[in-house]
Formats: sequence, structure tokens, C-alpha cells
Amino acid sequence: MADTVLYEVKDGLATITINRPEAMNAMNVEAKEALRDSVRAAAVDASVRAVLLTAAGRAFCVGQDLKEHIELLAADRESGSGATMNTVREHYNPIVRALTEMPKPVVAGVNGVAAGAGLGFALAADYRVVADTAKFTTSFAGVALTADSGVSWTLPRLVGASRAADLLLFPRSVSAQEAYDLGIANRLVPADELAAEAAAVARALAEGPTLAYAAIKESLAYGADHSLAETLEKEDELQTRAGASADHGIAVQAFLAKEKPTYLGR
Repeated sequence: MADTVLYEVKDGLATITINRPEAMNAMNVEAKEALRDSVRAAAVDASVRAVLLTAAGRAFCVGQDLKEHIELLAADRESGSGATMNTVREHYNPIVRALTEMPKPVVAGVNGVAAGAGLGFALAADYRVVADTAKFTTSFAGVALTADSGVSWTLPRLVGASRAADLLLFPRSVSAQEAYDLGIANRLVPADELAAEAAAVARALAEGPTLAYAAIKESLAYGADHSLAETLEKEDELQTRAGASADHGIAVQAFLAKEKPTYLGR
């Protein structure tokens, strides 16, 4: 992986760190490719049971690297190719799909501003631990663009359609406290405790019943777009699968023995 994104797997936890602190973790082509490849690697690695997505420096990710973007747009005008905006299909969409669809929980440790695609990455996680100094910025319309990186799907599911429209049509920064009040942030912590707390949350998930977490993640996504009757059928299917897992047997035996279960992730 390129050093614009750091990737480490230890004891079932994959830690992915966006590593362009000098540019507030803005996404140039190199970083987008590295993040896409890192998230995909975590998704298919059987040894990975949870993912922590975080960033170096004082920002989480401010989205597209506009300096590079301007250069690429100028090259497009000369060539007539229009290739620059293919980045949504080639980079942002695969990143968000891998985060949301992988059968393991993803924690975002949001250490600072998350704007544009960076907002999309944070919202695509299953759980957000947020520093009290962080901000979420719906910046798309501010540069005459529409939402990408899944924001038009994730944001209304977290804050409601009306509030999502307001935030996207009238871009502004949402403070960490407001993000918590809106339901964007799951856990709010002092900035100097963010790294430790986000790692602890992700570590707890990595040690938990992986197949059950995968089923919960699948059922939440399914239930958002299907009827109650269809969702009940899906719950039956997923519960049958979870009930046949080794971890369910371990949990039941531990409960009877009044012991803490040690899950295998299968």
C-alpha cells in the first residue's frame, strides 16, 4: 500500500489510516487508490474481524484534493476527455461500497474535520467515535457539485430526509456536539482521548461474535429499504445462520457457566 494510507492488521483488527496530514488528508489520486485497495483488502481478509478507519494529523479528511483536481480539469479541457470526474466511479464508489458491504464492523475514529468525500467515508462506517473538536462539513454545493461517496444514501438515514436536504443545499460545518445530537456521532470524546477510545471500540468489536455483527449490519441495511414482512423473513434467515455459528454455541455455554465468552469469529 502507498504511504498516503497506512494499513496494519493485528489480532483481528485492521487499522487503516489516511496519511496526508500536510494536506489535511485531502484525497489525491494516489491516496484514493491506496484507500480503495486497503478497504478492499480488509473486506476479504478472513483474519480481519473489524476495521478502524482513522487519519493522521488534525483532520480526518477534507475530501477531494482541489489543487490536483484543478490541474486534472485543465488537462481534461485540453484533451476533451472528461476523465477527471471518473474518480467517483473508480475510487469513491468502491471505497464506500467496501466499507458498507463488508461482513465485519467498521469504526471511524473522526479526529478532525470530515468534509466532502471525507464525510462520506465517516458516514459509511458502522460506528463513529468523534473527537469533541471535530467537524462535519457538507461542502459539495459550495464548490458547485452534488453529493457523492454515498452521502445522499447515508446522511438521510442518520438525520432524516428534511435535515439532510438542509445540510446539502446550504453547506455548513456541523460541530461535534451537534453531530452527536443529530445521531451522526455515536460516541463523543475529548480530542486527546480519541485515538485510544476509537481503538478500544474497534478492538472490542474485533473480539466479538463476527458473524452476528455481519448479520446485524446486513439486516439494518436490508430493513431500511424493505417492508416489515420482508424484513421479518430476512431476520429469520440471518438468525438461522447466526444460530448455527460456533460463536453462538460458545456464548450459550459461557452464559450457563457464568463466564465471559471467548469468540472465534465463526
